[in-house]
Amino acid sequence: MAIDPPPVTAPPSPPRRRSRFANVRHLMGKELISLWRDRSLLVLVVYAFTIAIVLQATGIKHDLNRATVGVVDEDNSALSNALLDALLPPRFQEPVPLAPQEVDPAMDAARYTFVLDIPPNFQADVLAGRDPSVQLLIDATALMQAGVGANDIAAIFQQEVNRFVLRHGEGVATPVELQVRIAFNQGLESSWFTGTMGLITNITMLSVLLAGAALIREREHGTLEHLLVLPVRPSEIMLAKILANGAVILVGAAFSIVVVLKWGMGMGIAGSVPLFLAGTALYLFFTASLGIFLGTLSGSMPQFGLLFFLVVLPMNMLSGGFTPLESMPRWLQTAMQASPSTQFVAFAQAILYRGAGIETVWPRFAATFGMGMLFFAVALARFRTFLAAQQ
Repeated sequence: MAIDPPPVTAPPSPPRRRSRFANVRHLMGKELISLWRDRSLLVLVVYAFTIAIVLQATGIKHDLNRATVGVVDEDNSALSNALLDALLPPRFQEPVPLAPQEVDPAMDAARYTFVLDIPPNFQADVLAGRDPSVQLLIDATALMQAGVGANDIAAIFQQEVNRFVLRHGEGVATPVELQVRIAFNQGLESSWFTGTMGLITNITMLSVLLAGAALIREREHGTLEHLLVLPVRPSEIMLAKILANGAVILVGAAFSIVVVLKWGMGMGIAGSVPLFLAGTALYLFFTASLGIFLGTLSGSMPQFGLLFFLVVLPMNMLSGGFTPLESMPRWLQTAMQASPSTQFVAFAQAILYRGAGIETVWPRFAATFGMGMLFFAVALARFRTFLAAQQ
């Protein structure tokens, strides 16, 4: 009797490896959950894109505001009174009359930023064309107000003297009048500038900090070893950290521009907010990669903080946001063109302040993307070495 052979069964197929996209998506979810549970970092992100922007915009004034003025009026004429009446708030407080012997003690006590000394016969000398001099004493310890206020007072004096001479029909007024037209910030609101630069600075600092802290947090909590046994690649882990933290920064930046700067402070956004966010997304590849790179060199958050101060703060200060590049040495101007932070500040100001379109900023977009991808490759090589050392 023939016995049938046992049926041949195919060997079980190996489990299908998930696609790279799925791996990155799941790792991004893990990063966002981890950030949500780290309440200290979460509070820092919310603060940086709300209260910090308002404080920086309104707390640091680059324009003249309620400057104190003392006056020694030895002429007491119609012209001298007109000059003093032109020192109006909110730039100046109401001028305070002083006796000549009170000037030195008042300046020593820092009671006045400006003290005007109008000489006797000032009006008569002006009408006679004798070019009298008015002494302006300035307390330059308040350097910014001193410089701006001196120019404002000089302009006010010139305008009022010309107006007085023409009204009385004697003497010769200034033959040329300069007509000034201000573009992009017609109200000369310094809070618009400082608020936007605060946002740009916080984007750089937070993106580096979040990416680096995410890597250090993995190591301190012991979850990095779990990632090493999963079927994921180092490039997928690093890309997930960059995309997750970058998404948080983009949401915060969009909220800050629309709600804090535009609606809350009344800033006029000249250009396209989506275009600015698109450029910011390109820039975040560099800053998040830098954060991971610094995280691989650090054994703890204090060490990461020291590297952060040594690298990120000088990069921000030399990017052209705090002082113009033109005021720096020529060799430093050339060197900083290779920094994506310089390109970021340039196209952010062009879009938000001057309303530039993609046809204007695309070379800086391309430079930012190219340098960001280059540093991404460098950081990925270092990240692979770091993971190999952890195994």
